[in-house]
Amino acid sequence: MPASAIPSLWTTRYGVAAAVGGNDPVVRSLRVYGEWAEHETDLLSGLLEEGHTVLELGGDYAAHAMWMARAVGATGQVHVVEPRRIRFQQLCANVALNGLDNVFAHPLWLGRTNGKIALTAGGEQEQVRMATLDSLALDALHLIKVNLTHALVEAVAGAAETLRVHRPLIYARLSGMEHAADEVAALKSAGYRVWSHLPYLFNVDNHAGATENIFPGLVHQNIVAAPADAPFSFGGRMEL
Repeated sequence: MPASAIPSLWTTRYGVAAAVGGNDPVVRSLRVYGEWAEHETDLLSGLLEEGHTVLELGGDYAAHAMWMARAVGATGQVHVVEPRRIRFQQLCANVALNGLDNVFAHPLWLGRTNGKIALTAGGEQEQVRMATLDSLALDALHLIKVNLTHALVEAVAGAAETLRVHRPLIYARLSGMEHAADEVAALKSAGYRVWSHLPYLFNVDNHAGATENIFPGLVHQNIVAAPADAPFSFGGRMEL
């Protein structure tokens, strides 16, 4: 690799990070603001405690795994599932750069069965190992965070036993208007109540102190869900 292609390290809010190539919103935000979707962590900071176990589907270059690793502490665990090969490698690089020994990376797609699935990444198709969340047999699970679109319904379908035993909270990025109803219905069928969360991508108080909004008017269509019989209520947020 020529020296010009080697990425520089970015100082971010929660550690150092780099990404090889690409110009997706996560990379642009880390480069310009030193953070990504910080309004998501604002909500989640009230839900995570030291010693918790988190599973994140979609690595986002460890942008939030770096924060979650701190939030759950040395006695907690962060499991990041990233099916795309190059993104998985970059996730692992950033985890290693920050010495996050409570983060565990899994090169998988979470689905309703075990097997293989064809995914398109970087314009090319990859054959990716697919596993159910149940098959990971985690000893504990307090929060599932889904960053990948078109992943929530299948992940929930393969997690029936995990949801029954551990009753985790779920925070997920919806897949657009045409898919949102099915995604919310899947969570309700699993015994969850669901609330809307619409975080802006631009954070005025960003780590770099940058004033330019490179994501004008853009929000994520997210949801936060809790078991219907659990003592959780997200007052002020619209229940779906």
